[in-house]
Amino acid sequence: MVSGVFASLIALTQGGGQAAAEGAHFEPFLPGLVVLLPLLGFLANGILALRHGRASADAVRAGGEFNLGGPDSRPSTHTLPTWIGPGVMAGAFLITLVNFGRMLGVHLEAPVVVHYWTWMATGTFTVDAALQLDQLSMIMMMIITGVGFLIHVFSVGYMKEDPGYPRYFAYLNLFVFFMLVLVMGSSYALMFVGWEGVGLCSYLLIGFWFADREKADAGKKAFIVNRIGDVGFLIAMFLLYKAFHTVDFVPVFAEAETLAYGGALVTAITLFFFLGAVGKSAQMPLYVWLPDAMAGPTPVSALIHAATMVTAGVYLVARSSVLFALSPVASATVAGVGALTALFAATIALKQNDIKKVLAYSTVSQLGYMFVGVGVGAYAAGVFHLMTHAFFKALLFLGSGAVIHAMHHAYHSTHRHEDAQDMRNMGGLKAYMPITWATMWVATLAIAGIWPFAGFFSKDEIIWQTAAFGGAAGAPFPTLYTIYWIIALAAAMLTAFYMTRMMVMTFHGTNRTGEAEAKQLHEAPATMWIPLAVLAALSAFGGWINVPEAIQNSFLGGMGAFPMSEWLHHWLEPLTAQAHHIQEVNLGELSHSAPFGGGEVLWAVLSTVAAGVVVLLTIRTVGRQKIVSVAEDTTELTGISALLYNKYYVDEIYDRFIVQPIIEASRFCWRVVDARIIDGTVNAVGLVSKGIGWGISMFQTGSVNTYAFILTVGVLVILGASLF
Repeated sequence: MVSGVFASLIALTQGGGQAAAEGAHFEPFLPGLVVLLPLLGFLANGILALRHGRASADAVRAGGEFNLGGPDSRPSTHTLPTWIGPGVMAGAFLITLVNFGRMLGVHLEAPVVVHYWTWMATGTFTVDAALQLDQLSMIMMMIITGVGFLIHVFSVGYMKEDPGYPRYFAYLNLFVFFMLVLVMGSSYALMFVGWEGVGLCSYLLIGFWFADREKADAGKKAFIVNRIGDVGFLIAMFLLYKAFHTVDFVPVFAEAETLAYGGALVTAITLFFFLGAVGKSAQMPLYVWLPDAMAGPTPVSALIHAATMVTAGVYLVARSSVLFALSPVASATVAGVGALTALFAATIALKQNDIKKVLAYSTVSQLGYMFVGVGVGAYAAGVFHLMTHAFFKALLFLGSGAVIHAMHHAYHSTHRHEDAQDMRNMGGLKAYMPITWATMWVATLAIAGIWPFAGFFSKDEIIWQTAAFGGAAGAPFPTLYTIYWIIALAAAMLTAFYMTRMMVMTFHGTNRTGEAEAKQLHEAPATMWIPLAVLAALSAFGGWINVPEAIQNSFLGGMGAFPMSEWLHHWLEPLTAQAHHIQEVNLGELSHSAPFGGGEVLWAVLSTVAAGVVVLLTIRTVGRQKIVSVAEDTTELTGISALLYNKYYVDEIYDRFIVQPIIEASRFCWRVVDARIIDGTVNAVGLVSKGIGWGISMFQTGSVNTYAFILTVGVLVILGASLF
């Protein structure tokens, strides 16, 4: 078995296997090594973490505690992860970049599947350990390894003083490994392995500081809520196997159109898949775990929210676009849940004071936009927003991490124990952290939808596609899609408000940290601000790769001032063409007209102008408000403000009507079923056996006279019975 594992690892490093796409000119370059490198990083850092744990235990037994030492005397357990963690990510990104460059040079109509070994073979059910390389998986690989590498580099500066430094990088590398399995696997079964793996790693990373009960509970909450959605994923796989006798992508999508359009089976499959996506991508009603995920280290929040786990649900729908195109009910459900979640989460973010909580609800809201996109059949637009969101949301979280890092340092220097994440304790940080301030404003303008930043193009395309789909003559539920469009517009305006409010409260106005503490505030070190600068560039220009031609010819683009194109749309065409064909056959050719008239350029102008006005008004309004620190804030929120601040009391409702009844039912089962019925039955059987044994033992006296007497009585009883 061990030799088989080593043979498999060697096959991975050599990129072995056969390409399934006959005649394809794309030659994968070591695709297995992209997956293997983070796994090797996990193993190496895991060994260092175990060594550190052993050294800590030895120090405690000796009556002291483990000392990390100074910058020049740190143990190898806390220096090697600095190179191993980001190093394996850099290697994975470079190999991905080579494969991306090779794929750019060919017109790949069919995916390339690289087989390594057979994982499961039971009767008619077979699952191969195989990787699928196509346009969608390549985009996801670039995001995961590229943004993931920047987050790993940032983590070096952010976590270097933490005693669990090697354990942190072990978990981080393992997280990336499972996410790559999720997006590179050639079947739903392998996707599910990665799906469960990132769920496990989210539990480990969110509860990283497990000695704190609140943080440990947040990790458990994420793990349990995700399991609810995972049940849907499993049921969908079972139904898929029943229909096609396989769960591999290529044969399933090739035969998908044999299912009846709008039929019960395809609707059930897609709705159950969407249940899995709702859990993983934190949509209503299973979004409650994501805000609590802020309990983990801030770079973890960036990795989960931007580049990996929460985008898995959107990837699942985009990957299964052929199936969702066959079910108008499921597609409408996806878009509807996404629109409602976008608005619902945006309203909560309006009144949050914790900087990470604002960004958490922002993520929930932006994920809603992605589901609106894939729900209306604009799969390229949904993936486009997934990509741009990875840029500006990673930047926002890492920027908030830089702020929290500086605030912690300032409070630690004066031995104060104020909340370093509450924006009411910040203010005026622009003077102390100019790089963080500038880069975070780039991300804020991007997420607010201001031209020409990345978020404008991706979010605007989703809003436009929703409007066009609702206005099409053959579209199902046209009124419903028009409502979705209006909700998406409202959520976009709220996004511009709460993000600008966050920036004003954090960086502008007077400083509220404290006079002595303000002297200790400083810009983040280079290992932290360099990733911010790179992400800022991507947030500013990353949206230019998918700009509709009409908009290219406007906004000065037609004059050659901006190198824009519709590259991403054309790049994903081989994967979205079949789904669009199904829509055209069953719904007719969808027109491209928005409600109330107007072309795409007009609505783009109105969108960016409206968002810009909201940003300016928010700067003016919030800037004039008197904001005081948490210690001085005696304001009691009432009415709608209290409702939004307390997040509509959803957690309390869940606790009252779901959690507590389950706890009481569990206690009842323990007290009555377990302690009384089961234990009572077991104890009764034991007592009866003991009584029988005691009774029989009364006859085992060891006296020959007694045995003779009993024998005589027995004989007389038998004779008497025979006479009667």
